[in-house]
Order: sequence, then structure tokens, then C-alpha cells
Amino acid sequence: MKIPTTLKHKPVIVSENYENVDGRYANQTDAKGLSLGLAQWNDRGKVDISAKVWRYTGEKWSRQSEELPLHRVLDLAILVTRSMVHFREAYQYQNLYDPENPVIDRVGLQGDAMTVSVCTDNDRINEDIKLFSQALSDDGELIGERLKTLSTILKEMGY
Repeated sequence: MKIPTTLKHKPVIVSENYENVDGRYANQTDAKGLSLGLAQWNDRGKVDISAKVWRYTGEKWSRQSEELPLHRVLDLAILVTRSMVHFREAYQYQNLYDPENPVIDRVGLQGDAMTVSVCTDNDRINEDIKLFSQALSDDGELIGERLKTLSTILKEMGY
């Protein structure tokens, strides 16, 4: 499906067949495309790049389409991978985390650090973390394939 070019986000690089590869939702998703382009929040003289997931309801482009600055996309990737590292060893804890030290990591970024931690404010965290861990395990092959591809590209780029 062709991604619209007449809306505020201006696509530059696109994946218009995303519905075919959208993880477990492949071929049955409303996420029809991904794009990297000029952000919709750009002001005159200021240009930011953003990533966008384009959703289509079957009749029109959805307001639930998401647009994120590229650094946030990468920050989410960092959050996912640090979480995956945590869950590899989480079996050591009765509730898959240490309630005395819920911080998983502090990832240095821009002179500070992004704290990655278990959300102990969630009053059902002991139940939800087990569901999360199971879902992460169930999607291991899908996520692993993407991480392997990302790793290959990063190595190709010299990272």
C-alpha cells in the first residue's frame, strides 16, 4: 500500500509492505508501512527526522499512526535489548527481579544516563512481569531475527 505523501510527515525512505513482516501480526495488521522522513512538528528553518508507523483502517489513514524522533526509536531499541539481557538471568529471582534493587541498568547517554528498571509502582508487577517474560520468550525467534539483522548492519557500519 502506498504511503501518503500529502500529509504533514514527509516520507523520504519507506517500507510500504510492512504488513507482510509485522511480526506475529504479519498479513493481518493495520500497520501498512514504515517511513523515515521530515517530522510533522518541523517549524520553518528547523528540520527534524522522524520514524512513522502508518496505520490504515481499511477506509482511511488512522490517527493512531505513530511518529517518533529517530533517537527515541533507538532508545526504545536500547530498552528492549537491556530488558532481554535482564530476563536471561531473571530466573534467579522469585519474582523475576530483585525488589530491593529494581534498577536493571543505567545506560550512559548525553552526559547523563537512561535508567532501565522494573516498574515497582505497578501494583500487579509480580503477575505482569511473568506475563511479560513469557511473551518475550514466545517472541524470541521474531525478535532474535531482527536483532541479528540489526547486528549485521551495525557491524557493516563499523559499530
